[in-house]
Amino acid sequence: MTIDPEHTALLSMDFQQGALSRIPDPDALIDRVSGAIAAVRSAGGTIGHVRVAFTEDDWASAPQTNKTFGAVAAAKLMHHEDSTTQIDARLAPEDGDIVVRKIRIGAGSTTDLHEQLRDRGIDTLILAGISTGGVVLSTLTDAVDRDYRVYVLSDGVTDPDPEIHRVLVDKLFPARAHVIDTDALRTLLPSA
Repeated sequence: MTIDPEHTALLSMDFQQGALSRIPDPDALIDRVSGAIAAVRSAGGTIGHVRVAFTEDDWASAPQTNKTFGAVAAAKLMHHEDSTTQIDARLAPEDGDIVVRKIRIGAGSTTDLHEQLRDRGIDTLILAGISTGGVVLSTLTDAVDRDYRVYVLSDGVTDPDPEIHRVLVDKLFPARAHVIDTDALRTLLPSA
């Protein structure tokens, strides 16, 4: 099994200041994901960056029926210009990367991410993100339903709840995706 970088995108999801502050050892996670991004980029793959953040219009359109984002909107949290919603500088987007801002859990639910991926001929996704039970689970489910080949970086995802992380990575994700770590990713990419 190898990964064809020309048709592959690594999605770096929700690596923003507010999310990083809620997890243990964020520096080690950033180092692993940064290395994975460098490996995919070096092999000629695409990098996508996803963050969750809201404008005033987004707050106004979030219904109170949405348990997560109705409360965010009511409290006027996660403004798109706030420092807590910015992508960590160590994973900063570069020219040519895909960058989307979402207002729900999944990376593609309120963005044009899938159109941008399809325009580039992407059929394989590598997922890294915070949190395993949030953006990673939601994006994986959507991507599988859209017929992407999906890889989840077991050491490139984390969740504030270790048990949720364990159950998803060990039990649910292997039935839907290839679960590999960042070292295995390097062995699946062609040498640069």
